[in-house]
Amino acid sequence: MGMIDWFKRGVGEMMVARPDGTKAQVVWKHPDSTIPMKSQLTVESDEVAVFFRDGKVVEVMQPGRYTLDSSNLPFLSNLVDSFTGGNVFIAEVFFVNTREHTGVKFGGRIGHVEDPKSGVPVETMVHGEFSFRVTDPERLIIGLVGMGRADSATIKSWTKEQLLKVLRDNIAELIVKQKWPILDVTSGAYTEEIEVDVLAKMDHHVADYGLDIVRLGNFVIGIDEEDADNLKTLYRDAAYLRTVGGVDGYQRFAAGKAMMGAGEGMALGGGGGAGGGEGNSGMLGGAGMGIGFGLAQMMVRDNQGGETLAPAAAGVICGGCSSSVPAGKFCSACGEALQKVTPDSRHCTSCGEAMAADARFCGSCGTRQGD
Repeated sequence: MGMIDWFKRGVGEMMVARPDGTKAQVVWKHPDSTIPMKSQLTVESDEVAVFFRDGKVVEVMQPGRYTLDSSNLPFLSNLVDSFTGGNVFIAEVFFVNTREHTGVKFGGRIGHVEDPKSGVPVETMVHGEFSFRVTDPERLIIGLVGMGRADSATIKSWTKEQLLKVLRDNIAELIVKQKWPILDVTSGAYTEEIEVDVLAKMDHHVADYGLDIVRLGNFVIGIDEEDADNLKTLYRDAAYLRTVGGVDGYQRFAAGKAMMGAGEGMALGGGGGAGGGEGNSGMLGGAGMGIGFGLAQMMVRDNQGGETLAPAAAGVICGGCSSSVPAGKFCSACGEALQKVTPDSRHCTSCGEAMAADARFCGSCGTRQGD
């Protein structure tokens, strides 16, 4: 070995520090456990150096620059290799970052959650970022990393899974217990409340491993676009029902939806034959509107002033109570004889029953009347 090579090797052995290319790693293990006495140890301001011997923690060195000599660092006397005449000590040295590690991305499925406002279950998801830091380097190495070569990806992956587990449990629980509408949750209205609750419960899962989830970044709770559209429609319909009020309001709402559906069906589906293209759209639209108005006439009032969806039969106006009733001899509402409809009423040319003056057909036998 030449003088230059020997010099380079000697300098390398005398420096114990984390290389620049490994500064982003949560834990980095020094590759050589045989360290010459008088070597220079450098611990950066955002890390600590943990010395192990035989699987046990010997010392934790705080940030600073140190000369590794048993005369000024007494703990090294327990690490000296007697076979080298006291010139070398044996130790495994781990460098652990203690700064906050930000921008760790996560995402996954929460599952089906019942929307408290509509009662409809929807598929929910979450994605975003979080940050963490090491609070106890010894626990992290012994409990999670192990004594082999450290892998930061393993730490981040494990932490992500713990976070997703807590999010799945707590988001569903919060939505149900607090009765938060799903669309309000997906809009970000409860982001702060969710973050506070999740961070508090994360301690139970990661503290034993010397970790702390500091904060959640810009995380988003989302649902399928089709589910979102369905919920918006249900919310809008529910708001209408609250406006019209009660069961009667629901009946009016249902009747309105039926009329709209019938009109749209006639306008869109009636032109299947020849000439049933755009040229007939106006006619079909008119037919649909006519059906809509016809359905509207199905809403008749009973004697108490309420509304029902019972169809109104074609009839006459009673002269006694002014109710619209089926044609016959007597009013089905008040019992008065229907021949007393008006002073100028006339009689059927076939059966002789009384009719309205302008009636073209007999209400009792159906015979067409002369003009």
